[in-house]
Order: sequence, then structure tokens, then C-alpha cells
Amino acid sequence: MATGSEVRVILPTIEVLFNDLQRLVGKSLPRDKDALTNILAYIKGEVETIVGDELSIELKDGNRPDLWSVEGIARELKGALGIETGLKEYKVEKEPVLEVLVDPKLQSIRPYIGCSIVKSVQIDDESIRELMHLQDKLDQTYGRKRRRTSIGFYRYELIHPPLHYKVTNPRDCEFVPLDRFEPMNLEEILKDHPKGIEYGQIVSGFPEWPILTDATNQVLSFPPIINSNTLGKISNGDQDILVEVTGTDYQSVLNTLTIVTLSLADRGREILSSRISYPYGSVEPDKTPKLETRQLKISPRELNRLLGLNLKSTRIVELLKKARYDALDKGDLIEVTVPCYRMDIMHPIDIMEDVAISYGFNNISPLWPDIVCTGELDPDEEYSNTIREIMMGLGFQEVLTFSLTDRENQIEKMELDSMDLVEVTNPSNIHLTSLRGWLLPGLMAFLANNTHALYPQKVYEVSDCVEFGQGKNKTIREVRKLSAIVSHSEASFSEIRAVADALFSNIGLKPDLKELNHPSFIAGRACELMLEGRPIGMVGEFAPKVLENWRLSNPAVGFEIGIERLKKNP
Repeated sequence: MATGSEVRVILPTIEVLFNDLQRLVGKSLPRDKDALTNILAYIKGEVETIVGDELSIELKDGNRPDLWSVEGIARELKGALGIETGLKEYKVEKEPVLEVLVDPKLQSIRPYIGCSIVKSVQIDDESIRELMHLQDKLDQTYGRKRRRTSIGFYRYELIHPPLHYKVTNPRDCEFVPLDRFEPMNLEEILKDHPKGIEYGQIVSGFPEWPILTDATNQVLSFPPIINSNTLGKISNGDQDILVEVTGTDYQSVLNTLTIVTLSLADRGREILSSRISYPYGSVEPDKTPKLETRQLKISPRELNRLLGLNLKSTRIVELLKKARYDALDKGDLIEVTVPCYRMDIMHPIDIMEDVAISYGFNNISPLWPDIVCTGELDPDEEYSNTIREIMMGLGFQEVLTFSLTDRENQIEKMELDSMDLVEVTNPSNIHLTSLRGWLLPGLMAFLANNTHALYPQKVYEVSDCVEFGQGKNKTIREVRKLSAIVSHSEASFSEIRAVADALFSNIGLKPDLKELNHPSFIAGRACELMLEGRPIGMVGEFAPKVLENWRLSNPAVGFEIGIERLKKNP
């Protein structure tokens, strides 16, 4: 069995300075790799390397961006080691000291911004390095390579409020960007500056581009591309830092601002807020940062049932404080205050997991189930396995392709005008934005990635697709399908039809053929498969334009069949 692409789960790796981490924790930490890993288990971390002062930590959980900085790690370890337990309070001055005026033209470009000021920060070379690592990690991952959010830092004492977040003609505005000494206009930055080349596509499609200036028209930054070298370069000895986050998603902007602000606040003293004046109508004037806690309730009885423990409420409260929550015993329930930086907490079960981590997984005695479970293969899987055996007997190789895909592969490369696809909200990757509606594009992608292999290539897949159901509500449902492709220099419609006939002969069916006009196939070389007057699939020879879209030089033929429709007519 082969896969269309290699599947890799990439976990966050955080680079920190060992002595800086020790200083922030307030306690000596072991340099022994295993001993330090035992401590980092409280944050689901593992030491990758310790070389001199360089410490590399792999986090086994990618859902906690608050731990992507040395300050966030230190904050959690102080609780785990009993140095500072309970909720760490961060106070923001009530009255905003900075006003940000937003241009209405930004609504369709990059509509949201958040700002904070952290005073008396102890900035040195070590903290600058850590700050840059956090910025890059958040920009690349949580910020979707700056498309969703991007971060800027500035020397607050050089800035004259209010700030103006507006748009400008790319040729009408120039400033000295970071790492340069001469002024450049925005168009030149996208063409010649490394950051402009890397991120320019985010704004290049708009006629006017975002710019952030102060009251004297000094440029702070060209978001999300590059900061000013004058105001946006943090140096050793700087103390008062302005943090700015812009983006396309309001909550993501607030979350990113919270994480960065608190990392600075753990080295500073005072957090000042800003007032954002939005002109969009539906968005009210805003105050940032929003360091708001939340309350959730957990049941001690349910927690003990899930973990297999017998903890008293007082002990659970202790463990919660060790995990940096505040907790209050209310008898049958425990009221838990969730820190403002814990965006990953969505349900009481998430809090219960942190109780288990604080207690120590190694301290939980394993218990084997005292019931006997007898399973059997699902009938649908049995039928699918029969189809798989037939296809392998016909000389085909089974492949598994991704269920997540995008409109380009499912529609555009297959020369379709449109198709109802189930879209993914807030996709983690621009190429994984929807669930597949049919299997043939996945097999075409497999062939495109294996043009170096010997021909003929004969591949098939039996997997689920997701379709919209009938009716007004348009509910979605999973549909099991079979798809197969043959590709070589002499592949023809007759060959793939013979394969389909052999398949149906083996399962005792004989469908009729009906001429089909389908954009993916050559006209006159495609048929719809009909069984008792109902369509069950299609078979055809792929059009030259489709082969060109996938960069395939050999002809290809294929079919796709709904397995559920076969089962209704055994």
C-alpha cells in the first residue's frame, strides 16, 4: 500500500537560552538531559539538545502558543516546581494612553489591529534574541506565515500618538526598512527587500497597501512586511516597548497580542493599553490588550472517574494551582479561573488533563479493563475489502491519499466549473482548505508525484468522500467510493472499460453504459455507469488539458464508482 504524499506531524521546537530560563524560573535547573526532560514533562516538553547555553525543547502539544517563548515556559515551570502557584495576575492601566485611528479602506485588506505598551522591560541581547524567536514562531505558525497575523515591536519613547493605521499608494510612501540604510518606497521593498520578496504576495494584489504612522507621519511599519529601521529596531538598553499586531482575524489578533505582551511583561513592570477606533460600523471602538480570565466548572467525581483516581477536592485545587489556575471548591463542583493566555482551554476536559499532568502520569496506576470485548468487522468494511481484493487481483496497487485537499485540485485542475465542497474553517494550511468530494483528483496527484516510476502505472483507492445531502438543510454525509486510474503511453478507454467490466463480473453485476459529457474526460470517450436506471459512477479517458494541469506526459484513463450504490443491488 502506498500513500500519495509523505505524512509528517511537525511539533513546535523552541530554542531558548538555558541561563535565561533559569533566571526567569528563579531556581537552578539540571543540565542533565533526562533530569531536565522530567521537569519539562509538566509542559509536555522534551529536551532535544543542550549545547553550551543553547537549549532546544520539543513540545509534544502544538495547541499552546503561550509556551512558544522562554517566558511562557518559565511561567508554567514556576507553578510545577511550587515556586509560584495559582493564577498569575497581569494588570493593565484602566485608561488607554495610545489611540489608534483605523482607515475604513483597510476593511477589505487587513482590517484588525491591536496594540499594547510594556514599560520598564529589561531589554538585553538575550531577551532580544528570545523575543525575535517568539515573533518568528508566532508569525510562521499561528499567524499562517503572516497572512492571519503579524507582529511589530517599537521604541515607544520615539513615537508621537495618535497612531494612524491606513492605506497608501505603494509609490507615494517611503521609509528606511529594517536592515537597510536608505529610504525605499513600498513597491521597492516588495521587489528588493528579503522580507518583501518573502511576504509581498499578501498585499500585492491590492491597489493600496497598509501603512502604520504616528502623528508626525513617521512610519512605524509596512504591515505585514517590515518595520521601520528608526522606530522598529529594538536594541540593548531599550525599556518601553510598543507591541503591535495586525491581521485578518479579530480573535487571532487579540490572542497574539496577549501572548507577546505577557512575555514582555514577565520582564517588565507595567502594561499600558490602547484604544482602537474602528470605522467599520459593526466593530465598536476597542481597548487592547484584553487580558480577561474565564470561569469554568469541573466535577471532582467526573475527574476521578476519567482518571481512575480518588482525589479529594482540596487536592484537586492544589493541582490546579500548580498548573497556574485559580480554583475554588464549591462542594460538588470546583470553579476554575482560566488564565487569559490559555486559548487552548475549550472544555472542562482540557482542565482535567492539566490536573493529570500536575499529578503525574507516572503516578497513575494502570488498570486493565475487567470486561471482555469481542469485535467483528463492519459489513461495509467487509464489502470494501472484497472490492480491494478484486482490484489487486486485476493488477492494481492500492494507495491512500489525503482527505483534506483544496479547490484547485478538486475543481480547477480537473477542468470543472464548480463543485459543492465542504470547506474547513480556519484551515492550518492554504492547500488543505476543504474535504474531498471525489477520489480521482487524489489519484492524479499521486501520479504527478511519481512520474519517475516505471510505467504502466495502475493504482486504485477505496476511501470515503464527503458530499452535501439533498434537501434544504444541505447536511453533509460520508460516501464510500472506489476510484482507479491506468496510465501509460497507450492507455485507452477500451482498457479501463475492460477493467470495470471485470470488476462488475466478479461481484455479479452488469451495469449499462450511457454517453457522458464530462469536462475531465475527452468528448466521446466517457460513459456514465447505470444500474437499474440509477447512475453509480463514471469511466473515461482524461482530457489533454487535465493531463497538462497535472503535468502528466502519458495518457491516463480511469473510473469512479459509489460503492454504497453497488451494495443496494447485490
